[in-house]
Parts: sequence; C-alpha cells; structure tokens
Amino acid sequence: MAESSSNPAPPPPADVPAEGGEDAASTSKKAAKKAEAKAKKEAEKARRAAERAQAAGPSGAGAQAEDLATDNYGQETHETKLSPDVVEINLKTLGDEHVGKTVELRAWIQNARMQGAKMAFVELREEGNWTIQGVIAANAEGTISRQMVKYVGGINPESFVVVEATVEKPLEPVKSCKVSNYELHIKKCFVHAAAPAALGLTLAAANRPIANFSDEEPALEEGVEKLTVESAIPAASMLTHLDNIVMHKRAPVQQAIADIRIEVKDLFRSYLKNLGFKEFEPPCLIGAASEGGSNVFRLPYFEKEAFLAQSPQFYKQFEIAGGRKRVFCIAPVFRAENSNTPRHMTEFTGLDLEMEIKRDYTEVLHTLEGVLLHIFRGIKERCAEEVELVRSVYPSEDFLLPEPGKEVRLTFAEGQKLLREEGPEEYHNVSDDEDMSTPQEKALGALIKKKFNTDFYVLDKFPESARPFYAKEDPTNPKVTNAYDFFMRGQEILSGGQRINDPVELEARLRRKGMDPSSQGIKEYVQVFKDAGVPAHGGGGIGLDRVVAWYLNLPSVHLAAYYPRTPKRLLP
Repeated sequence: MAESSSNPAPPPPADVPAEGGEDAASTSKKAAKKAEAKAKKEAEKARRAAERAQAAGPSGAGAQAEDLATDNYGQETHETKLSPDVVEINLKTLGDEHVGKTVELRAWIQNARMQGAKMAFVELREEGNWTIQGVIAANAEGTISRQMVKYVGGINPESFVVVEATVEKPLEPVKSCKVSNYELHIKKCFVHAAAPAALGLTLAAANRPIANFSDEEPALEEGVEKLTVESAIPAASMLTHLDNIVMHKRAPVQQAIADIRIEVKDLFRSYLKNLGFKEFEPPCLIGAASEGGSNVFRLPYFEKEAFLAQSPQFYKQFEIAGGRKRVFCIAPVFRAENSNTPRHMTEFTGLDLEMEIKRDYTEVLHTLEGVLLHIFRGIKERCAEEVELVRSVYPSEDFLLPEPGKEVRLTFAEGQKLLREEGPEEYHNVSDDEDMSTPQEKALGALIKKKFNTDFYVLDKFPESARPFYAKEDPTNPKVTNAYDFFMRGQEILSGGQRINDPVELEARLRRKGMDPSSQGIKEYVQVFKDAGVPAHGGGGIGLDRVVAWYLNLPSVHLAAYYPRTPKRLLP
C-alpha cells in the first residue's frame, strides 16, 4: 500500500532550480547573490574584529597596540639621545647642502595640528620670526607610531622642543613659514620645557599693535562702549604685555625693535671710535643731584643719602678735564619726572659724547650730526628686514634724510619765525625768548618736512633761559647760548652745546640762575675747573630709546625699551 500523503518530500536546495519554469529559477539566483554579499560582509567584519582583538592583546579590550616608538618622543631627560650622525642647524643658515641629512633643531612649537590619525604638522620657531614647517607621519616599521604622532600634534604652543628630522624640499613653498623652501620630516621629538595649556598672552596677540599704552586699565564711563579692533585676534594693552613679559618679548616685532636698538648702539660706538673717541663708564650712584632740581631719585646710602644720576654730564667733563680730548659713554639715565606720556620714561639709555673745541663750538654740532646721520643710514642698510617687519605691525613712512651738504640747521629764532609766519594760528605769537612746547616742536617738524623734505634737523642758539647753568652764552649775544637740540619727526632726541670752562664765568652764571656755587655737588663740580686749566669743550646727550622709536615712528617710546620704567611701572 502506498505511503500516506501527509508527509511530503522536502523542497529542493535553494541553488537548484525548482520545477515550475523560468520564474522559479530567476528568484533562486537573486537569493544566491544576496546570500553571497551577506557572507562577504560578515567575513569582513570578522577580519576587522580579529585585527582589533590582536591589537588589544592579552590584556583584553581597550589596551593599546604595542608602541615601538617610545624612545623617540616624550619629555627630554638626561637619558634622551639623538642619532650619532645628527647635524645641529639654525634656520638662518639652512640650505640645499642640508637636504637629505638628519639634523637637530631646538625651537619653540608655534602651532601644531593633526591631519587625521597618522599625520601632524607643526610650525617650529627660533629667534624672531624664523619658522619652518615640521611634518610627522606614522610608518609601517613602527619607529613613528600613531601614539607619537598624536603626542607631537598635541604639544602646547610655546613649548620648547628638541627635534631630530630629515631636511626635505616640500612639493610647494610653505608660505606660512619664513623658511618656505624646506621642511623637516620629524623622526624624534622631545619636549624640553612645556608651556601651559592657556597662555596669558598668545604670540599672535603679542605681535599685534598695542591697543592702549596706559599703565592702568582705564575704567569705562557709563554708557560708553569699549572700542574693538576688527580682527579675529584681540589687541592687548601695554599693561597686558608687560604683565606677560615673556610672550611680549617673544613677539617677532619686539625682537626686531630690539635688534635695531643693538645696531644703533654699535653704529654710535664704531663711528666715534673711528674719530678717536675713548669710551668710559660714568657712575649711576652719585652724592648730589647732578643738575639740581627736584627730578632726582633719592635713596639711603649707609649713613648718607645718595642719588641716581640724572645725566653723565659732569663726568664727561671730568674726563676732558682729566686729559682726554674726546670721550663717549652709553649708560642709564634716571629722571624722577611724574610724566605719564608715550615719550617719557623714568629710566632710559643715554648715548653721550664730549670733546675738546679747537676753534668753534660748531665742531661739536657737526660731529653729533655726523654720528646721527651715520646711524640713520646704517639702520637703513643693515636693518632693512627688521624695519620691514616692524612696519608690518606699526605702519610708517620712510625716515627722510637731507641730501649730503644740504643738512637743515636753523637757529631757534628762525624756527619760531617759521611757526609765526607759516604755522598753525595758535603759534603766530610765539616768543624767541621762551622754550618750545612739545606741540610747538611737532608743528615745526611738519613745516620743516614740507619745506625741506627731511625728518631730521637741528635747532641752534637756544635762549639762555631755556638752558642749564653750564651752557656757554654766545659772546656776541648773551640772550642766547651756544646750545642746540636735534629733532626726528618733530620730536627732540638730543640736547647739547658748549660748556663753560672758566670757573669765574661758571660761578657768575650759577648765581644768575639762582644757584649757590658752594652748595653740595655744585662746589665739587666748580672746583674741577679751579684745580687745573680745562680746554673749551662741548658735547651732547642722545636718547637711545627715542632714536629707535622715532625712526620707526612707533606710537610710544616704551616699545623701544627692554623693560620700560614709568612713574607707575617698576615691574618686571
């Protein structure tokens, strides 16, 4: 008997066409492709899972793959070693001869950024704005691991690092870096000194124009909005700069100003030495106010009272009296003046000279004029790059000089006459017997620039009332003196003239000025001219900070000083 129909035979396999024609066969093929795709996807998932499990190792989930590069990065210690064939470089001297070589660079991290998980870019900076791009990428050998790349890409800006790298040429110049035709392929990187995660003043802000030169943060009046500068990087005040002195001084613009200042001193010194001048060192501590008046700093000195020198004036003259014919000094000068302006400081650096006069005091004037013209031309020649950098932050026009043989020298009376006739209305009644105010000086400077096409000029024959007791009066006109001021962009940067070398004449002038020739500090000065015959002499004192500031047309002389001192600022 046949079996019961209640137990039918099983269906054919999916990959075997079922009876029933072409439609059944087509459906079976689609299902097969779907199954195949799913199987491949599952296999790929399994492969990746296996890789992750292998990377995790026996420690279990979350453990990191073994880092073979641990000796090539991290905090620098006494055990840190670079490769034996490494060549030390400076970015200033980097050239084609270094391409392909392994080098060592010690620099600051200026910027760092990750490019995915396996690559990072850094900007490395030496002094000033000398920067170069560094590249680090993980490799198959494991000498540069992903962990190392992540570490380098995460180093805080302004950290000081030591890198070992290969010098290579980039595919295209790196426009963001000063050294644009080379880049460093980093093989080792060690942090020598780490910077904090947040800086009080960023380098970008430090290299922007200073917004406010007040020593105190100004309080905003009610209803007045704070002015903002159109930039993604906020401007900072001078107060913020000086409270963050390290970053202030790291700014390329400040280092450029400092480099120009160094050149000014070198140019001053070399010019005078070539003319037979001898350098000497005046004291800063003295026993009496050197020029009288109240603008002197007093301090206890054992059981006595001492003063900070207002000027090396007396000591320059002592050197002449002591047998020197020509002397100069570069020294600090202290003035206890409560002047809170962008052109005053309580301590500044003086460039001073004194020399014997053979025939006429204009010998001194021409020497001072010569040294300043030498300085101005030297800055233009030696510091073109630094000047350009400063102007990129503090824009200014070129400093105009007179043509050789056409130097502008006016008497004080001629300057006042020019103001009366061609100056602003408020100066139409200025007197030849009164000293000029700062606004008058600036107005006259603008007139002279327009008339003579120069930013540098001399005013001679200052009125007697505007000069100190030791200034020699003009023997043909006792109302004026053989004394002069030099100007840059309408601002005074030098005072000088012929000194009185006759003790009788000196004592008489002191009395006319209301001073006692026998008072402490003054009698010792007068005695020098009584002790021995002293030749006629003259000189001048140049404010180094002002020369730098006015040449660059900076908004404040404080920018030209290393550590500006004002009535409200004694730190840092």
